[in-house]
Order: sequence, then structure tokens, then C-alpha cells
Amino acid sequence: MFQLQKTIVSEEILENDFVCNLSACKGACCVDGDAGAPLSLEETKILADIYPKVKPFLRKEGIAAIEAQGTHVIGADGELETTLIDGKDCAYVIFDGKTALCGIEQAYNQGLVDWKKPISCHLYPIRVKEYSDFSAVNYHKWHICSDACALGAELQVPVYKFVKEALVRKFGNEWYEELEKVAQDLKK
Repeated sequence: MFQLQKTIVSEEILENDFVCNLSACKGACCVDGDAGAPLSLEETKILADIYPKVKPFLRKEGIAAIEAQGTHVIGADGELETTLIDGKDCAYVIFDGKTALCGIEQAYNQGLVDWKKPISCHLYPIRVKEYSDFSAVNYHKWHICSDACALGAELQVPVYKFVKEALVRKFGNEWYEELEKVAQDLKK
């Protein structure tokens, strides 16, 4: 672990390789698991605001879940998260054939909303835990991502490079530049 500004960062994000392999996993991270995607309080407000523009992209099951439970829920752990359909799929999941995609991101790609998706989704496989004085930045290992790890290793793309856009979105360019310097120093 090392400190960067107000974050404590696991070296695993520098040492492990990762490139999402949707052709292999079919977006399993959006439909597997026992909780929705983690959200910040600010993100719950954004979801409520953009829902009318995202709704046309969603499946009827997702719309029904959101309209019954809300655009977000409080999970079993007391944390804010995206709504689920019957405790499984994220309510914002849509499908292209058998591949899960994000309805929010589809609305973003078409220029209808200016928010790509929850930062926790954008950062994956990195998970950020907020504490009062710092943020912990960790690599989350999940067996459904073994193909992503294999592809990342084949292409030699470390986790932190794969999620560069999301890390810059979360922590800023200066933070990311410092992270790259640490990564270069560790290679030496």
C-alpha cells in the first residue's frame, strides 16, 4: 500500500493486469452478485434526475423494479446501491444479444445525459471505500473476471491503465499522473 494525496492505494492495481472481455463474460458483473452497484449520495440524486431520460433504454423488468423500489436502494449492508431486479440483475442492465450493457451508458453515448454511469461501475475492478480522512483504493478480485485478467496479461495492461478514464474522473489528472510515477518507480 502507498499514499497518494488523500488516498491509500493497494499496489495490486499496479501489479495485476485486466482488460474487460465482454465476449467471454457477457457482462456478468452487472447480473451476478448479491448487491447493486455502490453509489454515493450525490449519485443517487443524479440517478433520480436522469431517470426519465434513461427509462426508454431500460427493459420492462428494470423499469418495474425502479418504479417499485426507487432509482436506488439501501442495501443489506446499509450502503446506497443501484436497484436490482428480483435480487439479481441491476435494474439499469440492458442486453445486446446475451451481453449485458448499461442503459445509463447507452443514454450517455447518445448524448441524452451527461453522466456515464456510477463511478463504482466505471472503476471496476477497482473498489473505493470512503473514510472520513482518506479513500482506500483496492483491486477487487472476482472469479467471473478471470477472462479479463487473462486478456489483460496477454495485452500487458495493468488494472490502473485499464481504468485510467475512471480514475481521472474520480481523483483528477494530477492524482493519476502521481500514480503513473509510482508505477514507474516500482518497475525500476
